[in-house]
Amino acid sequence: MNTTSLPGDTAAPDHFDISVIMEAKCSHSAWVDEEWSAVGVSVGALFDGYEEAQEILHEKDARRLLYPGFRIMLHVDECESYYHNLMAPHPSCYVVADIDERSQPVPFLVTLSFDEAHAYLEGDQEVYAVDIPPELYRWSEAYVLSHYVPQKKRKRKLDNWKKESGRRHETG
Repeated sequence: MNTTSLPGDTAAPDHFDISVIMEAKCSHSAWVDEEWSAVGVSVGALFDGYEEAQEILHEKDARRLLYPGFRIMLHVDECESYYHNLMAPHPSCYVVADIDERSQPVPFLVTLSFDEAHAYLEGDQEVYAVDIPPELYRWSEAYVLSHYVPQKKRKRKLDNWKKESGRRHETG
């Protein structure tokens, strides 16, 4: 894992390898057999060498699948979104998924940026918010502290609408 330098001479990783845990529960609806949700992300390369989902739990009414192979990185141009995520009542990792032919969500992206997740949500992908693991919280907090510079709030200068409305429109 590569590292980058942060204030205070501490080295922080430039990315984390993570896995996504999805859960299917039996549905009580006549229209669908299972209800899917993301239940968490796990930091580290679990099931190293596996590229496909692995069933990690199978019970009568529920099953869980672990999707390995995700890498999460932070980008300077998303710092404001990371900041707002960290300041939210429930900071989250956002799991973005496509729905396959069996009506099962298949995650393809994990992000800490609310703005990025929202863009995918508007594009009709499934987006699940899960609790952010402590390692990712501390890492993103250090990143925001070293890279984010809030924009100074300035009062907008309003257009002089009185001057604009004083012009007469000629009709012919």
